[in-house]
Amino acid sequence: MVKARPCRLWLALGSVFMILLIIVYWDNVGTAHFYLHTSLSRPHLPEPLPTAQPQEGKDFTSDVDEFLDKLLSSGLTQNDPSRKQTEPPPRPASNKPALSNMEENVRGYDWSPHDAKQRPDQDRLQAERRRVLRDFCANSSFVFPTKERSFDDIPNYELNHLIVDDRHGVIYCYVPKVACTNWKRVMIVLSESLLDQGAPYQDPLDIPREHVHNSSTHLTFNKFWRRYGKFSRHLMKVKLKKYTKFLFVRDPFVRLISAFRSKFELENDEFYRKFAMPMLKMYSNLTSLPTSVSQAFSAGLKVSFTNFIQYLLDPRTERLAPFNEHWRQVYRLCHPCQIDYDFVGKLETLDQDAAQLLRLLQVDRLLHFPPSYRNRTASSWEEDWFARIPLAWRQQLYKLYEADFVLFGYPKPENLLQD
Repeated sequence: MVKARPCRLWLALGSVFMILLIIVYWDNVGTAHFYLHTSLSRPHLPEPLPTAQPQEGKDFTSDVDEFLDKLLSSGLTQNDPSRKQTEPPPRPASNKPALSNMEENVRGYDWSPHDAKQRPDQDRLQAERRRVLRDFCANSSFVFPTKERSFDDIPNYELNHLIVDDRHGVIYCYVPKVACTNWKRVMIVLSESLLDQGAPYQDPLDIPREHVHNSSTHLTFNKFWRRYGKFSRHLMKVKLKKYTKFLFVRDPFVRLISAFRSKFELENDEFYRKFAMPMLKMYSNLTSLPTSVSQAFSAGLKVSFTNFIQYLLDPRTERLAPFNEHWRQVYRLCHPCQIDYDFVGKLETLDQDAAQLLRLLQVDRLLHFPPSYRNRTASSWEEDWFARIPLAWRQQLYKLYEADFVLFGYPKPENLLQD
């Protein structure tokens, strides 16, 4: 009996290893690459995830978890001397997306170069952001929906914003309207998940926008189940433990304004049919509407910002479907109380934060973050855009997005919430 137990354990481990090999070979295309020999210098090693005390009857899933942990750990050694950063080849002229004047104005692109200087207190600032996040997640008196659930309680479909780069050991949670297009471009370059004439893209700006937002381009956590089956959640936990995890956030109210301008002030047939038409019918009492956004715009039929706020506050909205990702709260997209992020960037300090993060990932000599959005003062946006929104609505809206304000250190907009 004593000899039989090690034999059964080795047989189980051997079976798991063979299954993983089969998965690797079957999925060895595009974003399904499963690179096991990844070198990564982490900013720090997070504390191990809580595990049950070892028992004599150790179950099979614990063996699998330990096996996967060791398998990934073989390539994730700190300060690996064998890792070399090579100078990238000279970059050809970038193919910048052609934008109309209207789209340029609404999206706020700035193609001029920026000098992202390292501030002496950047490390301290980053540590403070992470401390604030951890403290409020641990604060039992601060309550918001889904806060208390564990990572295992998060459905797979809610993990679709976590993009994985196995080559460099990076996980990025993208937040729409927070420079996510360019961060997705960076992840494509790092993971080599998209080819241009048979070769991986080297310049993020050369990647066409339509490819950037194609879900098939990226390996995300929600795809793990169909690739790795019952091992998927164990594999996610191992990667969350070993990889560098980051996200970028933005003042919640300004993000809402940006989403409104992008999706309802530009002609967008999808958003017109799915969101604008119901809003105009429900909140503007319009019964007969054009079927296309171009016809609606020509007739002067546009959703107002007031309509948009009504829609967000209407309790019927989420009874039908969850918020669209462009205005869904960050805590619902990225689960910051279930995932211990190593880096929290902000759009307000995008240039400095992007440069710091690329250095942290040791890829700053391989690529540069694309030129960023122009900085705008959040308070001036809010004053102008919320001037016609009733005070009671503003207060309700703050409660709806309060968790994002608090978790990520944005001050409460008292000027908008008081007479």
